[in-house]
Amino acid sequence: MKCVRFIEHGGEKAHIGFIDGNVVRVVYGTLETYWRVTDETYPLDKVQLLAPCVPRQIICAGFNYPDDFKKFGYKDLAQPDHPALFCKAAHTIIGTDANIIYPKQTKKLVYEAELGVVIKKQMKNVTPEEVKDYVLGYTCANDVTARDLQTTDYQWLRSKSFDTFCPLGPWIETDLDASDLLIRSYLNGELKQEGRTSEMHYNPYELLSFISQNMTLDAGDIVLTGTPINDGEMHVGDTIEVEIEGIGRIKNYVVAEKE
Repeated sequence: MKCVRFIEHGGEKAHIGFIDGNVVRVVYGTLETYWRVTDETYPLDKVQLLAPCVPRQIICAGFNYPDDFKKFGYKDLAQPDHPALFCKAAHTIIGTDANIIYPKQTKKLVYEAELGVVIKKQMKNVTPEEVKDYVLGYTCANDVTARDLQTTDYQWLRSKSFDTFCPLGPWIETDLDASDLLIRSYLNGELKQEGRTSEMHYNPYELLSFISQNMTLDAGDIVLTGTPINDGEMHVGDTIEVEIEGIGRIKNYVVAEKE
């Protein structure tokens, strides 16, 4: 099932629903309660899709693919014996077809195609085998990063957390096995990244279990699971797309920050 957040063209009120053929069927409730399906529908071509979730926490995994260290010049650095975690600020979230703002503070803005995992209910001290019971579904994500700031700051929060730095969408796919999915990114229509979730050092279930051993995740929170190699630079005027097998594709546009 493809779960979406959306507004009607020209409207302001955000709804939750799921795609049912050529319409979006509205549901009421929260992530932690049963969703009440209604007969209220909107034509799919008459709505604007928003980011499919509004997380309080965005937890991310670094160095989770082979050779990921090399983009920083860490050719001799050993893979850590546990996942490397960082976070992004909540105001980074945008949906598909929205603009990524190129901040004045950076001179090198990069894309990172990633699988996002959306949490269904409060999660703490969960085993890898139990993780699926706590997952609402999966979405496409772009972990936009100010690479020059990332390599000069002592930590990554600033470089990852400018507004618009976390495009998500186009929906949450609830019926999916995340163990072996193809992930791709396209810059101005040209294939740039290609990898599979089966290549991860820590698969999504191991990763979420590890996180839950160290912090509580709540309904609606999202975990970004790492990016394949060959992430690269974007410039004002570029179009960046992230595509994941079994989910779909998001498209965003890089624009200059207003003076």
